[in-house]
Amino acid sequence: MTPGASVHAERPRTDGVPRPRRWLLHGARPFCAWLVRRRYRVVVHGAEHVPATGPVVIAANHIGVVDGPLMAIFAPRPVHALTKIEMFRGFLGRFLTAAGQIPLDRMHTDPRAVRLSVQVLREGGVVGIFPEGTRGSGELELFHRGAAYLAMVTGAPVVPLMMSGSREPGGSSSSLPRGGATIELVFGPPHVVDAVSWPRTRDDVGKASRLLRARMLADLQESIRVTGRSLPGPLPAGQHEPDPGGGVTEKSA
Repeated sequence: MTPGASVHAERPRTDGVPRPRRWLLHGARPFCAWLVRRRYRVVVHGAEHVPATGPVVIAANHIGVVDGPLMAIFAPRPVHALTKIEMFRGFLGRFLTAAGQIPLDRMHTDPRAVRLSVQVLREGGVVGIFPEGTRGSGELELFHRGAAYLAMVTGAPVVPLMMSGSREPGGSSSSLPRGGATIELVFGPPHVVDAVSWPRTRDDVGKASRLLRARMLADLQESIRVTGRSLPGPLPAGQHEPDPGGGVTEKSA
């Protein structure tokens, strides 16, 4: 879908924002899926819940270091995932950029990441986001406002994605599952967040975020029922990354 110029002129403005690269994001997914499946058994549930066309925000819980790549590779549509800016260094950084991932400064307000995400959605693409902000138990104890905000700006539905098996119980923040492990991705039915024209108040976004979190908590329980698996529990002591605050739930690191 190619929007008219007037859409990009709405606030936040996205006219003149460079489009994230797409060739590797689209072209390399089959090979990457084959490569991952040589080591892990990846099971995808509910792929039919992701709309085939139009803008979509995929909001996922976050338990392991491979969650972002799994989302980008195994979602039914290519995903531009918001990825912490610390990963955009060296070869990995060049690869993430070529794969269309969006760098995000989690500790400061990041207008560029917002505009890139809105630009993708206004052009009918898919943006992936982890509302918890960092890896942890995956139980949505932390919940930031980004998913609801992007949906409010663009009218994109929010499709929940619940991960299990991408970090084993007791595993460290950067640990990988053992070879042959089963990793399951459960997509839930889309949640509609009403579009709100500018200006959007902090209270508006907070209310929408609290409602979205409540719905995703129900999605999380449904994913546990579908897979028969529990989450890995909290990270080992001392491995939690600092949280910048500003979410609808707060928890010190």
